[in-house]
Amino acid sequence: MELKTAELQPNIQVKKSRKLSLKNRRNLLRWGISYTLLTLLAVVTIMPFLWTVSTSLKGQNETIFSYPPNFIPESVTFENFVTVWNTLNLPLYLWNSVVLSFWGVLLPLFFCSLAAFPLARMNFKGKNVVFMTILATMMIPGEVTMIPVYLTISKLGLIGTYSGVILPGVVSAFAIFLMRQAFIAIPRDIDESAIIDGANAWQIWWHILLPMVKPMLATLAILKFIGSWNNFLWPLLILEDSSMYPLTVGLYELKGTFVSNTRLIAAGAIIALIPILIVFIAFQSYFIKSAYSSAVKG
Repeated sequence: MELKTAELQPNIQVKKSRKLSLKNRRNLLRWGISYTLLTLLAVVTIMPFLWTVSTSLKGQNETIFSYPPNFIPESVTFENFVTVWNTLNLPLYLWNSVVLSFWGVLLPLFFCSLAAFPLARMNFKGKNVVFMTILATMMIPGEVTMIPVYLTISKLGLIGTYSGVILPGVVSAFAIFLMRQAFIAIPRDIDESAIIDGANAWQIWWHILLPMVKPMLATLAILKFIGSWNNFLWPLLILEDSSMYPLTVGLYELKGTFVSNTRLIAAGAIIALIPILIVFIAFQSYFIKSAYSSAVKG
């Protein structure tokens, strides 16, 4: 029996090593397929951006719409950026975009987190009904509500003002949902301890909960900044004075001024994209923390 057991042990070890090697091969194959698909998806996603950068750096004599696309300019030139800067009042448009984006980020952070607080931390009759009603509004396309909102803004006398551009986006169902989920993840014991120490609801929300959800606030700030900075149709409808146009609407003048000069439009798009990249890079660490905390619990 001892001899048979000794003979079986090497066979068992060989079988285990084969299973491990087979498992490792499957894992490597799975990882290889996943990374290949992700790489292809990243390439497809980034190609329009690379084409825009390439077009903005091409001279007037180079072909833009070639097949296959030529992403490397024959001679790199910044003449398109200089022409756009000298022709349009970009400093004014940039300042208008900064003002609209600042209030377009600050006000939603305040009001949406304030609306999410009772939905996450308080118990009252009809709370779930209110929350489901708010979520239901996410299924309504913005184009459907644009005319009623425009008529409301008109009756309030806000046509041609920044308030008419900012106020419709102050509260959104998606932002309330994000903040509610962030507040729910915080243990209830913190609220009870604060109440014992004499804190009221406002103090709990402002001094305790908001500092604990900074990653989600930063994530929401990034999303709101991108939405406010890239907002085009609504400012175009509301604002009447061209001196109040944000950068996205101001760049629209390139189409008429240069008869759809694609190189100049691409250069203007790159200029408009730079602030978004700066904000995203500045808040990237908070964005990653928010994604990690949303995926890992416990």
